[in-house]
Amino acid sequence: MKQAILYKKLTGKKVECTACSHRCKITEGKTGICGVRQNIKGKLYLLVYGRVVSANIDPIEKKPLYHFLPGSRSFSIGTFGCNFRCKNCQNFDISQIMGLKGQVEKYGQINWGIELAPKDIVLKAKENHCQSIAYTYNEPTIWAEYALEIMKIAKAAGLKNIWVSNGFMTDATFKMIAPYLDAINIDIKSYDDKFYRENCGAHLKEVLETCQRVVRKKIHLEVTTLIIPTLSDDEKMLRRLAHFIKTKLGAEVPWHISAFSGAISWKLQHLSDTSLEKLRKIYEIGKKEGLKNVYVGNVIADSLENTFCPKCHSVVIRRVGYNIKNMLKSDRCPNCNSKIAGIWQ
Repeated sequence: MKQAILYKKLTGKKVECTACSHRCKITEGKTGICGVRQNIKGKLYLLVYGRVVSANIDPIEKKPLYHFLPGSRSFSIGTFGCNFRCKNCQNFDISQIMGLKGQVEKYGQINWGIELAPKDIVLKAKENHCQSIAYTYNEPTIWAEYALEIMKIAKAAGLKNIWVSNGFMTDATFKMIAPYLDAINIDIKSYDDKFYRENCGAHLKEVLETCQRVVRKKIHLEVTTLIIPTLSDDEKMLRRLAHFIKTKLGAEVPWHISAFSGAISWKLQHLSDTSLEKLRKIYEIGKKEGLKNVYVGNVIADSLENTFCPKCHSVVIRRVGYNIKNMLKSDRCPNCNSKIAGIWQ
């Protein structure tokens, strides 16, 4: 536990959290929507500072990042809590434990997860020959102060910093992490605010604004959209989303369209899995809208995971799951020598 940076003091020992776009106003003893930022005697504390609930060595492609250090390994960490309530959440066992959050005054120091100081996380990443640290599994915005301290040490040690985020962060949070952030994958879950309100307990506008901030700062961005049958699979909506990516973020920004699995979701077990036929249709929508790098994920789909040269259409990176064959010559197509957008080395 550590006092937060991202908050403002209000009257009567109330505080306003400024980490995410909910901007929760929190009375003494209570937590914000995320459940891990608590007002204790008029000061805001991050309950999960220094506590990691999940730590793994992952292929970078799992984030997913396809145009950032392909074939490399990322030391991936997450804590508890989330500022969203996504019914489709696959990590709900760590993100949605509301009954256990915010009990500091009653139970004393939190003992969830493993105690890992920022310097120890960087050391473990180096020991395991990882090229980056990924802040993932749950929303890193809600533990931004902890992430920031790790990011600073990682940067100094020559490691890259990667966020996997829902994008619902404030400008203050983004400005705080931007000097140390090398790449980010942001979920644009739908191009429909009603979906965000009803499925996530949030709003679309702030997510789109974060994506545009990332592009303006020239930080590597990739976008993911989970295709949930009946909820986020409307083709007209997805065409509008593809158009937004092209016109506001850039035609070269990778768009990952991922298959939904009801069996591992929090509250949507009654929905069927996304069909490969539907994924192929959406892939073609992205291509027709002018996106140069569209990918299908969570299924084995011949050629739909590959990276193609946008000029000569040769395969420059072949993927089957997390197995890749990188044929790039530095950042160039081996066939026509065209430059391929991304960070490759």
